[in-house]
Amino acid sequence: MLNMAEGMARLGALAESRVVATLGRAFADAGFELAIVGGPVRDALLGRPTHDLDFTTDARPDDILRIVTPISTAQWDIGRAFGTIGARIAGEQVEITTYRADSYDGVTRKPTVAFGDTLEDDLVRRDFTVNAMALRVPGPALVDPNGGVEDLLAGILRTPTDPQVSFGDDPLRMLRAARFSSQLEFEVDQGTVSAIEELRETIRIVSPERIQGELVRLLQTPDPVRGIRLLVETGLMQQFLPEVPALRLEVDEHHHHKDVYEHSLTVLRQTIELEALRFPDQAPDVPLRLAALLHDIGKPSTRKLEAGGGVTFHHHDVKGARMARKRLRELRFDAATIDSVTHLIELHLRFFGYAEGAWTDAAVRRYVRDAGAELDRLHILTRADVTTRNKRKAARLAHAYDDIENRIVTLREQEEIDSIRPDLDGNEIQRILGIPPGREVGEAYRFLLDLRLDEGPLGPEEAEARLRTWWSARG
Repeated sequence: MLNMAEGMARLGALAESRVVATLGRAFADAGFELAIVGGPVRDALLGRPTHDLDFTTDARPDDILRIVTPISTAQWDIGRAFGTIGARIAGEQVEITTYRADSYDGVTRKPTVAFGDTLEDDLVRRDFTVNAMALRVPGPALVDPNGGVEDLLAGILRTPTDPQVSFGDDPLRMLRAARFSSQLEFEVDQGTVSAIEELRETIRIVSPERIQGELVRLLQTPDPVRGIRLLVETGLMQQFLPEVPALRLEVDEHHHHKDVYEHSLTVLRQTIELEALRFPDQAPDVPLRLAALLHDIGKPSTRKLEAGGGVTFHHHDVKGARMARKRLRELRFDAATIDSVTHLIELHLRFFGYAEGAWTDAAVRRYVRDAGAELDRLHILTRADVTTRNKRKAARLAHAYDDIENRIVTLREQEEIDSIRPDLDGNEIQRILGIPPGREVGEAYRFLLDLRLDEGPLGPEEAEARLRTWWSARG
């Protein structure tokens, strides 16, 4: 709950910090206004950590650069055309932007850049009221012309102006509504929700890279489910990631199965909980969270209704991996993320055969080999994929996965399982068989690797004998 007295005290402390005080005095001495704006003001009032300070001013870019140069150790003007000058002051990186009064053409997201003259006019063009507050410095004085404090108190997200106009100017703000809803755990104003529903198709003018960026930021929040629900229920998700709303399969009275959409959201939440337990000091794992959200997207296209009332989704892991790769490429995700997500989706069912009967050591080695660098993520995803309400079944699956993890630890200690190689390398294979580099060397290598996985270390002499026998039998 927002406590205004405590919040104002935190704003006062922020204004007295070295970098803010230094900048405030410099701009005042030069005859210009200066204010901290947006997220840092909101977060200070909420008692959240503040970082990445953004400032706004009536000074034009040339004046900003002139003022900050004597008090900074570095400056950059890559954003000069948009009124932004960056600098490093008192060890912190800051950005100072001239008041803006941009206009949009409604066709692209590119604004016609125009500088403004007042702080209040600058604030009204921002995305949400809780981000449209400023702290004038020196002073300090809170400036809130759009009711941002009241919305913080109420836990509400709404636009400073008519949401139809705001989202029409910049459709990406619709995605930000979902992200801030999850990040702040706020409800979105009904008028704002209605505007998203009406304008959802305009998100198509936004570049895939910008959509991807907001999706990533949403997934990095402690509980992205609130935002995902908003995107699905308004139809906005359908415009750029339709595989997620497609998970809402119809269930008839004769064929019963889990609600795949709700199951996927539960898996995502459980993944985040396990991620925090296993890696408490690490940044949010976006590839893992993407895999959790998308792991069952192959189910709608592989669903088969059986005569006895059952439902099957044969090979939905393989199908889902292909679908995820195509969609993530369209959203311009990097190759490493795409490979991680699709590999996890391909493997997410592998463990459940173990629960039916303990694997041999060879099968465990293959599990580790196939998972490769994704093994730790696969441990989390597989555990999170258990959403049954049957406590006995859940306990049995958890025990089975405890067992496989313990066996992996034991095999690692015994055999260095993470770096399993055949007992003979390619050069030795060529020497023993008297063959040149080529396809046959690869076949022999795979034969020896299978032996290694099935039987463990053989030693070079036994491996050579087995290789010669295999080669002779091959004809």
